[in-house]
Amino acid sequence: MDKHYGQIVEYTLRKKGFNISTLAKLVNVNRRTIYNWFDQRRLKTNIILQIGLATELDFSVQFPELFTPNQFELNHISSTEDETLSESIYKNKYLVLLEKYNEILSNALEIGKEGQLLVLLTVAYQLAA
Repeated sequence: MDKHYGQIVEYTLRKKGFNISTLAKLVNVNRRTIYNWFDQRRLKTNIILQIGLATELDFSVQFPELFTPNQFELNHISSTEDETLSESIYKNKYLVLLEKYNEILSNALEIGKEGQLLVLLTVAYQLAA
């Protein structure tokens, strides 16, 4: 029986809980391209390799006829893919910090002007933590 490469890649990614938007950012394509890849019966090996490296998944298990396990080691990730992953991590950290700041700020508005200095000191302390 003939394997449907795109479906196997999609199934593996979804089973591991990968988000399509995140995957698209990791491989620097749009979401529509990802879905088009999933529809391809004979997905190109370089695309499967690119997805595997970006997600740290070893597709040599699903495709032993195409890949060896050492092809999916992290030292094969290009600097562009590594930078995209780092940017994503820092972006998420920034968003969490911004949400905390907004929550603290909204609490400060409820306290009023009397407690303003105390609130500002609290904000500075919590952001530093």
